[in-house]
Amino acid sequence: MLADRVTPDSTSHRYTLPARLRVKRASSFQDAYQQGHKTVGRYAVLWLRHGEDARGRIGVVASRKVGNSVARSRAKRRLREWYRLHQHDLPEGPDFILVARHSILNAPQPDLDRDLQQVFSRAGQLQTPEE
Repeated sequence: MLADRVTPDSTSHRYTLPARLRVKRASSFQDAYQQGHKTVGRYAVLWLRHGEDARGRIGVVASRKVGNSVARSRAKRRLREWYRLHQHDLPEGPDFILVARHSILNAPQPDLDRDLQQVFSRAGQLQTPEE
């Protein structure tokens, strides 16, 4: 009867990014900034990091300019969620570093989606941006 038992993990869905898809090392962020491949959007700045170990992961940053810790966390969650939903449209080549801007806090979701698609498209990383 143990096999019929329902555990919380067996019924829940994963709506988070796994650790293998995240850039976590400070040196990786510094590499992206030093390489200088940046595209500026209204709500975020995209930095591309090329290298041997780059494989389409995401790193998200929100400085104190964005707001207090609650605001910074919300901004980062919004950026990670966009990436989670669109990761299959992006190439596996470079790592992506997204730096939140203060304007992201009041951005309607459709505007944020459109802006991030345009940013990735201008950076040459999104082949078919939705209009």
